[in-house]
Amino acid sequence: MTSLIASVKAAHARHRRRHTPSGHRFALADAVDFLNPAHWDALTAGASIFLQRPYLRLLEEGGPANMAQRYALIYEGDTPVAAVAAQSVHVDGARLLKGSPSGGAALARKALVAAVQQWQERLLVCGNLLSWGQHGVAMAPGADPTATWSAVAEALYRLRRADRLHGETDFAMVKDIPAAHLEHAGALRTFSYRRVDTDPDMVLRIPPDWRTHEDYLASLNAKYRKGVRQLQRDVEKAGCTVEPLRITAADTDALHGLYLQVHQRAPLRLFTLPEDFQAGLAGAFGEGFRCTVIRQSGRLVGFVTTLRDGDTAVGYHIGFDRALSEEVPLYFRLLQAAVADAVALGCRRLSLGRTALEPKAKLGARPEPLAVWVRHRVPALNLLVRTLLGTLEFDEAPDRNPFKD
Repeated sequence: MTSLIASVKAAHARHRRRHTPSGHRFALADAVDFLNPAHWDALTAGASIFLQRPYLRLLEEGGPANMAQRYALIYEGDTPVAAVAAQSVHVDGARLLKGSPSGGAALARKALVAAVQQWQERLLVCGNLLSWGQHGVAMAPGADPTATWSAVAEALYRLRRADRLHGETDFAMVKDIPAAHLEHAGALRTFSYRRVDTDPDMVLRIPPDWRTHEDYLASLNAKYRKGVRQLQRDVEKAGCTVEPLRITAADTDALHGLYLQVHQRAPLRLFTLPEDFQAGLAGAFGEGFRCTVIRQSGRLVGFVTTLRDGDTAVGYHIGFDRALSEEVPLYFRLLQAAVADAVALGCRRLSLGRTALEPKAKLGARPEPLAVWVRHRVPALNLLVRTLLGTLEFDEAPDRNPFKD
């Protein structure tokens, strides 16, 4: 009885906290340039490129058709303490479950999709569905992280309420919080957010003495180095060449077609990139952008793009001819191309994302944990979502060490 009373009191205290203003001040906008540019740039100067205005403008002007950008600046008095980038996404629940998973996790996933199909029309994401990592919040140095995360929850509530003319937003998500920030992000629990661990980001560390792809190969043990050499020979035997590409309008259709061949096989498809998105990236990032392609008899059969994000290279988009890949190891060769591009960009890390964990582990990439925080606006459904998400299983990265001892 004592435990039950304590639980009820704690729940009541959280309810009061959720319905009490944080004391912060807010500026909300539908475009990043509508906000004070000096404040936004100062807050995001040391953050990811995915939080900086050139990339955000690209999303606003040429992002997926079912997605709209939303922003907030958070102030303590007149002092800006955090920048928030979010996305309002129209979601078709029928596209959330693809393939034929089995076991308890599959049943939970099917049940979750059934709930989404019945109740969800719109999703508010603090972060970026087109990337992985903490790309939703940039805090000022010295800001109280726990108090600021509480203010982020209030900013998301305000954004959701401001969007009601476009339809009710049922789900909210704070995306891809790294392990180092989880303790302070735990303040979101007070606002009925539930933490859900996801597949990790696979990251390859790049030592300073790697100046070329050959330096990377020299660091591998004999078994793995022989495998990469054989991979290169197999691609060459198929009459394929690997080369850099400066994207032009003439390349748009071919690149987009290769992207769709991979995208349409993905188990989760919340959006589809527009045809000219790769060209938009090239224009926005200039010398910080690389596109490497594979050609067979002059025809594009594969591509990978890499972005420089500070000292991290991001292996961003990949596409390849699915039929040809049954005979030629296009995907694995493109992963090697991403390593070469990351080294050429002078980066110290290569972030490869959370899919295809086994081949990325064979490159030497190691997992870095990520988690999301989610909530539903209806308390009863929020409880259902928490229960279902708690049953989902995610892959663990295999333990591989391809490097010399």
